[in-house]
Amino acid sequence: MDSYELQKLARHARSAREAGMALILGSALLAVFLFVPLGGTKVPAPTAVATPTGPDTFAQIPLQAKAAIVYDLDTGETLYEKNADAQLPLASLTKLLAVYAALDALLPGTPVTIRAGATQLEAPRAFSAGQTFSFVDLARLTLTASLNDGAAAIVEAAAERENRSGTDILAGAAAALSLSQTYAVNGSGLDVSTAISGGYGSARDFARLAGALVKRAPMIAEATTQHFTEAISTGGTRLKVKNTDPMVDTIPRLLLSKTGYTDLAGGNLALVFDSGIGHPIAVVVLGSSEKARFTDGTALVAATIAHFAGVASL
Repeated sequence: MDSYELQKLARHARSAREAGMALILGSALLAVFLFVPLGGTKVPAPTAVATPTGPDTFAQIPLQAKAAIVYDLDTGETLYEKNADAQLPLASLTKLLAVYAALDALLPGTPVTIRAGATQLEAPRAFSAGQTFSFVDLARLTLTASLNDGAAAIVEAAAERENRSGTDILAGAAAALSLSQTYAVNGSGLDVSTAISGGYGSARDFARLAGALVKRAPMIAEATTQHFTEAISTGGTRLKVKNTDPMVDTIPRLLLSKTGYTDLAGGNLALVFDSGIGHPIAVVVLGSSEKARFTDGTALVAATIAHFAGVASL
């Protein structure tokens, strides 16, 4: 091999060594940036980010409810749950689904007439056959006083407008919100028989539904936070109804309240309140007693406020 060829091989070897050294140096620099902070102290690669937590404010709450949830509507985080995905009878919480379903079919000012069949439903009732109210006023009255005749009239009007059955209207609203445990055979939530409820759903489903209703129809939801709500029919009749939740003025920054009670369901309650500036929280209680649904609900609200305040309890 002549001197020219030897020089050529030497140059190739030198180039290979230089490329290898560059690769090693690049890898070392990458390791420095990944594992050594600016201060120069070597730290291990991060595996998980720990979130600081305060005291568990929900730990000692003695709920009577079969199921419950505290759901952060802003972040989608579940702050507390007890059997939150169990499908249970809804009683009059079903009316939240009825009103939400009608939002896609009826404008706020759409006139809704009470049919004779609706006035024959089980109490609570407040309307006479032939009375007509705007949809928004009828919804406000219906949710505040949990009126079975109002819920039936709303679902019937929405079904006629969409040329669909009432059950299809309700099922469509549940599907649109991906409420996987929710099913209703009527808009009032009245028990169909001693064994079949008018509506079924989970605490998680109805936390999300309550939040969606507050967002889409705040004027309707706001009526449920008052002790009384009133409206005037198109014929000039003034109607004033009382809230079925006697504790609405005890919940700070309340955005929605809805009660429910039947023999099959027991006592149910859905609340949405603002835990800060624009930070809505939903609290749902299912399968409690007629009285304990309120103490269960207010205890969960108090624990939620304490949670955000970072204290053990209020």
